[in-house]
Amino acid sequence: MTPAAETPPAVRPKSYRLLKHGWLYVMLLPGVAYFLIFRYWPMYGLSIAFQDYLPFLGYQDSPWVGLKHFEELFAGPDFGRLMFNTGLLALLTVLFVFPAPIVVALMLNEMRRQVVRRSIQSIIYIPHFLSWTIVASVTYLLFSADFGVIAGWINDIVGGPRADYVAQEEWFRPVVVLQLLWKQTGWGTIIYLAALAGVDTQLYEAARVDGAGRWRQFWHITLPGIRPAIVVMAILTTGHLLDSGFEQIWLMTTSLNRSVADVFDTYVYYIGITQGSYSYSTAVGLFKGVVGVLLIYGSNLLSKRLGERGLF
Repeated sequence: MTPAAETPPAVRPKSYRLLKHGWLYVMLLPGVAYFLIFRYWPMYGLSIAFQDYLPFLGYQDSPWVGLKHFEELFAGPDFGRLMFNTGLLALLTVLFVFPAPIVVALMLNEMRRQVVRRSIQSIIYIPHFLSWTIVASVTYLLFSADFGVIAGWINDIVGGPRADYVAQEEWFRPVVVLQLLWKQTGWGTIIYLAALAGVDTQLYEAARVDGAGRWRQFWHITLPGIRPAIVVMAILTTGHLLDSGFEQIWLMTTSLNRSVADVFDTYVYYIGITQGSYSYSTAVGLFKGVVGVLLIYGSNLLSKRLGERGLF
């Protein structure tokens, strides 16, 4: 006697699944609206990079000039200086700011007293919530030549005339990197601590049974466990290499250090807002965005070639 054929489960229509999870889609609407209004809709204005845009003529009637503004950018006297300043800040960020959260997360992970660990985490998270205006003000209070506390201490140790660390060209980049380290390191550790929490503790127990010390456990278990997170963050970081941060750089720029402080972000502001060169500044911003996209795709491809999963 043959068994009765099993009846396949009823396939529910998509409208049922949509209604069942309706509140999840409602919660998704603010985020979608944000990206549509503030990220995608403004892309319509990128067309003025290929026009001599005149506000009273609008997008449709302004004359088209093709790649004129891009040719002016690449052939102009400012491009080399902007590329060098932005690239050097990006290199310093990769060398010092990017690995700092990884190092701090690994150090916190090695702490066994939870009270001390959580206290340190809370303290180093605080700078992330301070605006760059406050960070710049604190920097001036600590490092300015007139009333800087730390500048005074350094002067008492080394002697000689007091250095103005917030105005002199040679100190601009070190101060900016220190600000980034102080403000972003603590917040960046959240991702790596979450990755460390996902590492199987049985691997450590098995390693200890096999006689592996702390260093071998760190090298063969901990680092491979957080490597996917490091790769993803590295790919995302490459897309922002030319984003030096307008607010931070603008607040730290003075007439004495402008030659080393000018980057693409502040240059777009000076040219576009203060001088009214809307088309040229849009071309500069579009160039920076295209380079960022290419860097993301290139770094993602490189990570896959090296055997990692990549971002997409």
